[in-house]
Amino acid sequence: MTVLLVLFTFVTFLLIDYFRTRNAIVHPRLEVGASKHETAPRLQPALVAGFEVPENLRYHPGHTWALSESPNLVRVGMDDFASKLTGTLESITLPQRGQWIRQGQKMCTIHRDGCTADMVSPIEGTVSDINPALAADPKLALRDPYGEGWLMTVQAPDAKTSFRNLLGGPLVRWWTEESASRLQRHMPRSLAGALAQDGGVAMDNLTTRIPDQDWMPLTKEFFLS
Repeated sequence: MTVLLVLFTFVTFLLIDYFRTRNAIVHPRLEVGASKHETAPRLQPALVAGFEVPENLRYHPGHTWALSESPNLVRVGMDDFASKLTGTLESITLPQRGQWIRQGQKMCTIHRDGCTADMVSPIEGTVSDINPALAADPKLALRDPYGEGWLMTVQAPDAKTSFRNLLGGPLVRWWTEESASRLQRHMPRSLAGALAQDGGVAMDNLTTRIPDQDWMPLTKEFFLS
């Protein structure tokens, strides 16, 4: 019921955002001369409820992000909230190059302490590349989710429509604050200060004292998987 209420509220705000920005969709690009394996452009991210939220990205409510590199090429990854909720990571199962992925459906699987959690794609299209650095160091996705820890690039034939279904602008702040508030209710009292409410940064491993059997339902709730 909580998830349905959150989704209903999200859709309402998304419709407002769509009509406000439908004629002003902006697709940020990589810096001139950047190769396909270089990281996304670095902007000073906003800090919302203890989580970093770069304003040049668009976000799926399952806590993944999308960055347009060209009219049809999109880089995607997990956001800072997802990285801190994951906490620790053994490996990431990514799709194959050439595989078609759908917006809002399974994109990859993260593996932690014998448990798994799926993450959904913010974009629809064909996987054109996956981040080769993650094979050697999957924790890179947690340490630098907006930079060297990106997950994959996607050839999206209708990227414009996909981007209209994502969060941007003031909606991102609302969504992040709402997610942090819900997560706070799941945290044990011993971690009451883990989520920063005073302008500080949330701790990296928010689930360090949450049992694995409780962590998996949490990921399903927040990753919408």
